[in-house]
This record gives sequence, C-alpha cells and structure tokens, in this order.
Amino acid sequence: MIIMVILRSSEIRNMTADNIETKLKELRKEFMKEKGKIDVGSIADNPGRQKELKKTIARILTIKKEMKSKNAGHM
Repeated sequence: MIIMVILRSSEIRNMTADNIETKLKELRKEFMKEKGKIDVGSIADNPGRQKELKKTIARILTIKKEMKSKNAGHM
C-alpha cells in the first residue's frame, strides 16, 4: 500500500507564512474529523490518512520552528 505525502518539506518551505498557517489549520481540522469518526466507532475510509495527517502536521510545525529560529538568528 502506497500512501502519498500530503505536503513535502520543499513545498512547505516555498509557502508564505500565511499559507503555512492556513494549511496547518485545514490539516488539523481534517485530522479532528478523521479522529472523531474513529472515536465514535465508525470505520475510517482510509486508515493510513490519519497517520499521514499527523506526520504532515508535525512536518509543518518543525519547519515553522526552523524558520522562526533562523529569523531570530539574523536579528
């Protein structure tokens, strides 16, 4: 089973800060929907999707932190 990456690191780095925040909110919302389905006892449409959403959210947060520390170092 091949799972597609939602956003690659290079794609995130090329986004503006506003776009990153918007995408992060969208992914968190989608993750909560998926998690809610499973918590209620429903069967997930794509079980690997929840794992990939978590990884992508973590990837975005890591890159945000890198960008923030890089910008702080230049001041």
